[in-house]
Amino acid sequence: MTRINTNVSSLVAQNRLQSSNKDLNSALTRLSTGLRINSGADDPAGLIASEALRSEITGLNKSITNTQRASQIISTADSALGQVSNLLNDVRGLVVEAANSGALSADEIEANQLQIDSSLEAINRIAQTTTFQGRKLLDGSLGFQTKAGTNFGNVKDLQVDQANLGSTDKVDVSVTISKAAEQASVSLANIPAGITAESATGDLTFTSQTAAAASTVDFTLGTESFTLTADADGVAGDDLSVVVANTGASGTSPVVSKTGDEYTITLASDSTATADDIALAFNTFVDANDDDVTLTTTGGTTDVGAATLASTSLAGGADIGAATTATINLTAKEGGTASNITSIAYAEVSGTTPPTAAFDSGTGVLTVTVDDASSVTLDSIVDAINAGDDFSAAVEAGGDFTSFDPTISAGAGSNFVDGIDAGGGLAEAAVFELQGASGSEVFNVSKGTTIDELVSQINLVSDATGVKAEADGTTLNLTSTAYGSAAIVDINVISEASTGTLTAAVGAGKRTTGSDIQAKVNGIDASGKGNSLKINTSTLDLSLTVNEGSNENITFTINGGGAKFQLGSDVVGNQQARIGINSVNTARLGGTAGKLFELGSGGSAALSKDPSKAAKIVTEAIGQVTGLRGRLGAFQATTLDSNLISLNETKANLQEAESSIRDADFAQESAKLTRAQILVQSGTNVLSLANQNPQNVLSLLR
Repeated sequence: MTRINTNVSSLVAQNRLQSSNKDLNSALTRLSTGLRINSGADDPAGLIASEALRSEITGLNKSITNTQRASQIISTADSALGQVSNLLNDVRGLVVEAANSGALSADEIEANQLQIDSSLEAINRIAQTTTFQGRKLLDGSLGFQTKAGTNFGNVKDLQVDQANLGSTDKVDVSVTISKAAEQASVSLANIPAGITAESATGDLTFTSQTAAAASTVDFTLGTESFTLTADADGVAGDDLSVVVANTGASGTSPVVSKTGDEYTITLASDSTATADDIALAFNTFVDANDDDVTLTTTGGTTDVGAATLASTSLAGGADIGAATTATINLTAKEGGTASNITSIAYAEVSGTTPPTAAFDSGTGVLTVTVDDASSVTLDSIVDAINAGDDFSAAVEAGGDFTSFDPTISAGAGSNFVDGIDAGGGLAEAAVFELQGASGSEVFNVSKGTTIDELVSQINLVSDATGVKAEADGTTLNLTSTAYGSAAIVDINVISEASTGTLTAAVGAGKRTTGSDIQAKVNGIDASGKGNSLKINTSTLDLSLTVNEGSNENITFTINGGGAKFQLGSDVVGNQQARIGINSVNTARLGGTAGKLFELGSGGSAALSKDPSKAAKIVTEAIGQVTGLRGRLGAFQATTLDSNLISLNETKANLQEAESSIRDADFAQESAKLTRAQILVQSGTNVLSLANQNPQNVLSLLR
């Protein structure tokens, strides 16, 4: 049927031509952009997946850049640390050289000290000037910050290498110690203490008293002199008095009487009595009355006449004084029981000036002889004793007198006692080897060596063996200077008789080891070595050393610091890494032996003061720097480099995935383009034919 109002064929051709044009435009767009998805209409689901992958790829690109930059920072720090290591090695060489003081002059050692001072200055300069785009790397600003908690004073050294501080920017650390580190120890029982020979001692004691004095009075009658003397010495005679009166009967002899303590001699007014008559009459009276008083005269037959005398009293009497003592201490010049002699004898012999001292070895008597009349000083007796070969003497401090009169003093000697022979120590000579963590030493000791002498010999080389000794009564305790499983005490008896002391104590030998600390850090078992523990997890990497043998739990907080690197595409804690880089200046480098700055001129570890301490400090400093370099190198190699490889591989995979979704397949799109071009051309021709069909109606009308 032929119709002209509705050209169905033309409409069909138009629709097909429009569809072909759309396909042609789509192919041209994809081929010109290289993308299969140019708008959401092209593939809504594919667009969503593609954009998500693009976002991840963008983050990965920045992560790769971040990782590369972090690696550059680590490389910069490591390069500077390498120079610090070189300087420290030079310092160590100078210290070892300066320890050869027997071969080096003072000027050479001083020159070494100047080089050390320069090296220390260079290390400080490197610590302050090592930067990356203005960011200082080795001055301590990249080290972790900590806040002390419970028992933090027990921490001798703390090194936080890495820590993930999370969203709170801090992490609490709890160290629970279940067992403290222990030293290795071996005890040798029944080591006899040494008995030192002791010399016998004795005392020579002198007693001195003030002599009594008689009371006297002198008087004169006429031309004659008289002396009235109390026979008994002492002050009691001072109470006596005498008076002479001339009221007696004419021509009678002198009459003597006594009233109380007063004697009266009565003479006649015309008396012709002589001095002798008066003395005779007086002494006859006192004898009859048993009085202790005597009247003497220097006169004789001269007539005294009717002389008189006012009452006069006796005076000058003195009692015997209180006893005082002084002592000379004597000591035998040779020790042992042989110095316990029998006694000390004291003798007074006329003409013995100065005093003498003689020792009779046969009788064991030391005899001290002084003059029996001359005054003697204690110092002169001491000089006499010290002049001999057997004894020494000294005046005891606090003696009440220093010289005496032998006629009124007596010396008493005590026996020499307390002499002790030397003894004790090892029962037999022995050769033994002692080994510790630092090395071994062979000791050759003789019979009688005391426990104190063993302690002295062992401690003399404790720095070479790592074993120290201490005496506890008769027990010799050998203890390692170090703690942990690496600490050992090994004693091996090489040669000793079967009755020897060491063999009885440890047999052929004995060996023990110490034990390491056992602890948990935030509930995770830590690796222990001596008094140090270490933990390394994805969120925390630290090492900690506690006081020797400490078993107290410790808490602290890491509240900032560290160099934080964003290593993943998401800004979350598990895609970040923090590493601590502590200061390497001379005030920070070092350990338990001291800090590096102490090696400077005037410091406690300067070459002129303590090269041994200097060597220990430098060794610890080298270990710190080497450990830091190793830690940074491990972080760079294992964390950064591996992360970089992983990121690049992930990026490649994601780009491939995104390309497979979004990129155009040129072969497929080229085929579609050709098909679309052909369909458009064909559709155009068909539409032209379809539009010509209605014209066929005109032929019907003709």
